Amino acid sequence: MTPTALSAGQARRIALAAQGFCDPRPATPSLRTLDRAVARTGVLQIDSVNVLQRAHYLPLYSRLGPYDTDLLHRAQRARPRQPRRLVEYWAHVQALMPVELWPLMQHRMDHYRSTRGKWAATVDDTTADLLRALVRERGPVTARDLEAAVGGGPRSTEHWGWNWSTARKGLDYLFMIGDLAIEGRAGTFEVRYDLPERVLPADVLALPVPDPADAARALVARAARSHGVASVACLADYYRMGTAPTRRAVAELVEAGELLPVSVAGWSAPAFLHRDARLPRRVAAATLLSPFDPLVWNRARTEALFGFHYRIEIYVPAAQRRFGYYVLPFLLGDRLVARVDLKADRAGGRLLVPAAHAEPGAPPETAAALAAELERMAAWLGLGDVVVERRGDLAEALAAEVALR
Repeated sequence: MTPTALSAGQARRIALAAQGFCDPRPATPSLRTLDRAVARTGVLQIDSVNVLQRAHYLPLYSRLGPYDTDLLHRAQRARPRQPRRLVEYWAHVQALMPVELWPLMQHRMDHYRSTRGKWAATVDDTTADLLRALVRERGPVTARDLEAAVGGGPRSTEHWGWNWSTARKGLDYLFMIGDLAIEGRAGTFEVRYDLPERVLPADVLALPVPDPADAARALVARAARSHGVASVACLADYYRMGTAPTRRAVAELVEAGELLPVSVAGWSAPAFLHRDARLPRRVAAATLLSPFDPLVWNRARTEALFGFHYRIEIYVPAAQRRFGYYVLPFLLGDRLVARVDLKADRAGGRLLVPAAHAEPGAPPETAAALAAELERMAAWLGLGDVVVERRGDLAEALAAEVALR
């Protein structure tokens, strides 16, 4: 019998199972197990920060354990008898998503085309037409490859992060409206653009484009499967949808029996349980989570599920940071029991832990379990040593456990 009321612990275990933390870890991860993990997460958020590891690699590590990152590269390439599995688009924010989501994003592409938004002042029709033609002729290409042909000067060096060249702005616009797709990224993380027909499988491009209501319903259904149990706000956030279309889609999915209204202890908003959601008796996870992992990227949901107040402090002045620059939550069982600031010292071959903090009520085995996880992550990153500095209430115990290993 499906419950109509869930305890906080039940909701937490449902959410973890939906995200893949109850799936058995493979002895040797493969494209098949990567597909399973991506089916759980729905998308892999991309972020340029590389102080530890690029964001899109980490959710797979958290679910599969140490894996060959070339599996993710292979999933983004087309090969004989193995079509491309993943492609980038603005699905949550910039993210890798299964290629079959491309038609569901068409309404979003049409919106960007009609509004022009941030590109209106800098990307006119002449520039857009020129860039399309150049990509057709030369692709796949980076913005740097086309700067001389487009004009407007190269990227300037001030105002880090927002000083795109004319070519980069134009290519970004054409990508957002679906006239171009991202073929891949260069070693410097620069985007390579090409025509969609040279990036996506032909059978995906031949799929019918759903109307906005059907697309919204399909995306909300996917978000509900990835969440297990969620509020309307959680479901809207997953694929960055508006509240009104999400509410309509939820009502339709409830009527169809795919979503079941439930209450969750401690949640003020109504919740909805996916009909296929699992409620495991226990969760035996022990892993670090990226700040951009789908389990924790919605900070309000993270607090509701885990009682874990989480903010990324990259843009906070160093003297004002509470926990550190690039802080990862540590999942042990079904709880977030600690948080560690991490940095990969690639030149020195060390995984640095500038700070380690325990959560209230963290179990006695937290330091030992976290030390084992840090050793495992260091090996995955090709780093030989784990070095724990002395900041944070967990640092001393963690350093002692690391020294024993």
